[in-house]
Amino acid sequence: MKRVVLLTNHFLESRNKAGFHWLADAFWTAGWEVLFFTESISWISWLRRDSRFAYPLFRQAGKLRQVQKRLWSYVWLTPFHPVNWRNRLLNRISQPLLSAYGQFSFQEAEAMISGADLFIFDSDHGLFLFDRIKQLNPRARFVYRVSDDLPTMKHHPGVLKHEQSIAKSFDLVSAPSMYIQRRLSAHAHVELHRHALQRELFDRPCANPYRTNRPNVLFVGRNRLDYDFVNRAVALFPDWSFHLFGGVLDRPRGSNLIVHGERPFAELIPYLRYADIGLQSLEYWPGAECFTDSLKMQQYTYCRLPIVAPTFLRTAQPHVFYYEPGDDESIRGALLAASRFDRAKVPHEQVGSWSDLIVKLAGHDMEKAHAA
Repeated sequence: MKRVVLLTNHFLESRNKAGFHWLADAFWTAGWEVLFFTESISWISWLRRDSRFAYPLFRQAGKLRQVQKRLWSYVWLTPFHPVNWRNRLLNRISQPLLSAYGQFSFQEAEAMISGADLFIFDSDHGLFLFDRIKQLNPRARFVYRVSDDLPTMKHHPGVLKHEQSIAKSFDLVSAPSMYIQRRLSAHAHVELHRHALQRELFDRPCANPYRTNRPNVLFVGRNRLDYDFVNRAVALFPDWSFHLFGGVLDRPRGSNLIVHGERPFAELIPYLRYADIGLQSLEYWPGAECFTDSLKMQQYTYCRLPIVAPTFLRTAQPHVFYYEPGDDESIRGALLAASRFDRAKVPHEQVGSWSDLIVKLAGHDMEKAHAA
């Protein structure tokens, strides 16, 4: 039986699912033994009221826990983790502590780590464990799956420096967007592997959740929604319905606007399936260009939705229509063009499954697992 260790800041049994949860599910379904190793959690996280402490992390910390057959969870709770102090002097003073972070004990998980065949590191503080795990298990395959672009994450600057120093030592660096691929190509051989979907969830029959025949436009996610765009679009198209899913911090205005908040992923799928237009209406910040190939964009594409996005996210995709932020006529034109687009021409076949992705990440190890 092949064993994979997934090192990520996510908690295995959290309500909200991230890419590493779906990777774990895909490997487990393929017959692998899976260890889901939660890092970037410390007493500093607790003092900052990290939302992950809504789960029983203290009770599970430091314990190798079998969740079900072939699926294990380990919470690596440490005294501290790398923190960006937002001050150049403090960050420089704390720099030596970063190497100490990777030396905290994970004794109960050590045996499983020593016998693993594949390690997949998320783009987070777990990267500081790379050298230590490499010493414990030099024969395994090491993959860096860059879920998020580190320069946009506001980590301690030493985290980005460490990423660049070890990138060349991975057997594979897997980038979900061309922007991230270009950024890391100077440090390592990087392959473009766009975000995947659990396509069988999207393919199941489901009822239309929309109650009117008006065009339904939706936004999904937590990342920096451009509220000015939403307010303008809602006013420009009073006969359309706009739906916001996720953590909405500043409620926009409009009688034709419905704010749904956080929803379990399974409840969200019918809204995606039956929508008319998907929004990738993000405000700009340095590095926002990496969201040209986000998971949200993949979900919209698989559901054959025309997409509306700001010009700084421009790609060659035929079903994406662009607007200049703050410009009413540009916003009107993009939404109208999206509403007229032939959805049969959306290239939804390009969206891969998580099963497809783990084959690329595992390489020859996947072939050996199937042979066994």
